[in-house]
Amino acid sequence: MGSAYRQAPAICANLRSMFSALAAHPYAYPALEVMHLVGLALVMGNLVLIELRVFGFGATLPAPDLARLSLMLVAVGFGLLLVSGILMFATQAQELLASRTFVVKMSLMSLALCNAAWFHARGGLRLLDFTARAQMVISSALWLSVVAAGRWIAYE
Repeated sequence: MGSAYRQAPAICANLRSMFSALAAHPYAYPALEVMHLVGLALVMGNLVLIELRVFGFGATLPAPDLARLSLMLVAVGFGLLLVSGILMFATQAQELLASRTFVVKMSLMSLALCNAAWFHARGGLRLLDFTARAQMVISSALWLSVVAAGRWIAYE
């Protein structure tokens, strides 16, 4: 790991040169930001929809059917976030790796993904119990924190 860590600045420099055209283009980076926001809207909007169902709203809607539709849109949104995020990262990798807020954002996102995996692995949509509700509240708090950290990066 020590060797890879020492090579990180060189790797970042190579990434920067590869994506310098992307960073310099007047419309490319703003387009990526729009793509990122659309992905965020798909993820957050559908997570709120699932959370409402877990808390008993729309009880006539079968949770698995609602989740099947919502989670497909969450996956599309997360795909947009991933692609646009990687491309935006590539335009300023060194600065972002040096940013404490960026590291916090990535850590919070990792926790949110682990929470989602645990929720689905334990069958939270089937159980709709206290733990499922707590996980949904934790999920919303984590994702809102990811959004806040993402915005905070611009002001560091």
